[in-house]
Amino acid sequence: MIDTTVPHSARIWNYWLGGRDNYQVDRTAGEHYREIFPDVVHVARASREFLGRSIRCLVGDAGITQFVDIGTGLPTEENTHQIAQRIAPRARIVYVDNDPLVIAHARALLTSGPQGATHYLHADLREPDRVLAAVAGCLDLSRPVGLILCGVLGHVDDYREARAIVRTLMDGLPPGSHLSANDGAHGSSPAFAEAQDHYNRSGAVPYHLRSREEVAGFFDGLDIVAPGIVSCPRWRPEPFDEEPADGLDLVGGVGRKP
Repeated sequence: MIDTTVPHSARIWNYWLGGRDNYQVDRTAGEHYREIFPDVVHVARASREFLGRSIRCLVGDAGITQFVDIGTGLPTEENTHQIAQRIAPRARIVYVDNDPLVIAHARALLTSGPQGATHYLHADLREPDRVLAAVAGCLDLSRPVGLILCGVLGHVDDYREARAIVRTLMDGLPPGSHLSANDGAHGSSPAFAEAQDHYNRSGAVPYHLRSREEVAGFFDGLDIVAPGIVSCPRWRPEPFDEEPADGLDLVGGVGRKP
């Protein structure tokens, strides 16, 4: 049963990205958020663009052809497997989400190319050992894996727990594996923090903004790929991208497990 009386983060994100898998309650919440913090749509799009650039980097530069995307969200355009398989048709992707609605949409819409594969796991980020055990049945864990944590770690209230989750996941992957992660950050925009506070009190699953230093802490023990942990529009912008925004409170990066 889909509850259409409470806003849902994946559906609101889908709305901000121009998708159709959302309800009036989500659109109302999304517009209320945007009234307080108009740049939220830019944040959503910047996160998606960072995802694409980081995957192209991992496939093209690091030779990664296996991915675990945790906190998949509702499908839009340019999903992880589409980006990876465009470069490496045999790429294999495991999508993980704790929401059965998201997994149902993913199974219906995220269809692999004929040479590669996509798998879907109904599992929670907060159970990293269970996630790793399930992933081991889908991917070859003797070879490097790209771990994608795109705008999801903010759903873990306690920062120490969030760091421990990342550490457990990376510990379970072989050397040469990479982490691509980004999250909303507080700092330069009080309106962002205000909008998020209103959202967290709406009944939806809360999301907690981190400091830029806290986001960087998720990469401890990894070799950071240039240009480092930065505002996402500043991470390897491509010629056709919009001019990178200064001070956008969305921070991300890529790190390699030695």
